[in-house]
Amino acid sequence: MPERFRQEKDSLGEHMVPADAYYGIQTLRADENFQISGLRPKRVFIRATALVKQASASANLRLGLLEKKTATAIMSASREVAEGLFDQEFIVDVYQAGAGTSHNMNANEVIANRAIELLGGKRGDYSLVHPNDHVNRSQSTNDTMPTALRLAIILSSNNLIGPLASLESALRKKSKEFSSVIKSGRTHLQDAVPVTLGGEFGSYASAVANSALRIKSALDRIRRVGLGATAAGTGINTHPRYRDTVTRELSKASGVRIIKADDPFEALNSLADFSSFSGELRNLSLELIRISNDLRLLSSGPNTGLGEIRLPAVQPGSSIMPGKVNPVMAEMLAMVSFQAIGNDATVAMAVQAGQLELNVMGPVVGHNILQSIEILGNAISAFTDKCVTGIKADAKRCALFFDKSAGLATVLNTFIGYDKAAAVAKEALQTGKTIKDIVIGKGIMTDKEWARLMAPPLITGPADLKRFRKR
Repeated sequence: MPERFRQEKDSLGEHMVPADAYYGIQTLRADENFQISGLRPKRVFIRATALVKQASASANLRLGLLEKKTATAIMSASREVAEGLFDQEFIVDVYQAGAGTSHNMNANEVIANRAIELLGGKRGDYSLVHPNDHVNRSQSTNDTMPTALRLAIILSSNNLIGPLASLESALRKKSKEFSSVIKSGRTHLQDAVPVTLGGEFGSYASAVANSALRIKSALDRIRRVGLGATAAGTGINTHPRYRDTVTRELSKASGVRIIKADDPFEALNSLADFSSFSGELRNLSLELIRISNDLRLLSSGPNTGLGEIRLPAVQPGSSIMPGKVNPVMAEMLAMVSFQAIGNDATVAMAVQAGQLELNVMGPVVGHNILQSIEILGNAISAFTDKCVTGIKADAKRCALFFDKSAGLATVLNTFIGYDKAAAVAKEALQTGKTIKDIVIGKGIMTDKEWARLMAPPLITGPADLKRFRKR
């Protein structure tokens, strides 16, 4: 009968480890210590960590610091981990030892035991491949984990940038579709000058596009890695050419442009690049909340609210009110955005908590940023597909509010001056008459002049209105 456990030893003593586990004693200790959330590292973070280990083994081989057979086995095992073959072996909670030592050792042990197998040995026989001496050669948790996090952010960013591009495109299409739908603008939630529904949707598209540009700009700073700085920025226990070599190897292994940080000390003790990137996710979230709120307001009612647009009905809206349909996709997007803003607050607190040569709060920074990227990307995709693409304009409803808007009095400024125009607006409010009824009834304008003036191109943008003045 096969043995269920194997005995391993570390600096604290001995511990029994499941015989079939690729992780080892230090991973098991961390798992026992940190029964916190049940949350495990994101797939992309496991992949990024393995790529760092692969690049390090390659650099050590090139510099003569590892035997070829050992380095080759480590690189092969690292590639398998990067491909997702051992995700179940990464068992340490995301809330763990500072700096991510537990995650780093989890990776070291899994890769070491797989490399041992590839060399024909038995798991736990660290005389063949040792987690610290071989897999972690020329490394420290303090430089590998921030590097892995930076790489994970870059690798996962397309899962957000792509959906943002799709959302912008969908909003642009709606802007074009609604370009001739004239309606009352609203400022302070009060009637304002005329706009087009297309103009409103175009502004949403621009907000999304600008958010994407800011995120991409912040992402460029994430490319700066301190790999090779080891424990405190000095590069102790590394070859003089290791930093340059391992940076090139990581770019090659990951297919991502990686840049060596100018100051290895700063790369360890400052996490400001992460707070900048997280801050742009927060700014995006603020814009998404604003847009989702506008769509909810514009579609409100539909009979007793604004009802200027119709959102797609994707599910019944009430367990008690028959026929009710709620703006659930917009509601979902707002809630996801709230979570991303909360994540950014956590990142900010962690970034300022660094002390002296190291900020040890990297694990919580990584978890929150990667979660924000994931949930925002998924939410934006769902919102685009199940809401934005199916939005319809209610042109009649828009025209009704347009005719009743007190904001139309603004166009009279050029004809009769601000004070008289204000009096017309006041009369409309008191009598319930439209601005048009009052203006024509008082002979301020003729029907023909009013129709010419109310042409959308003239009242929704800059125009020379002098030729329309009453003579």
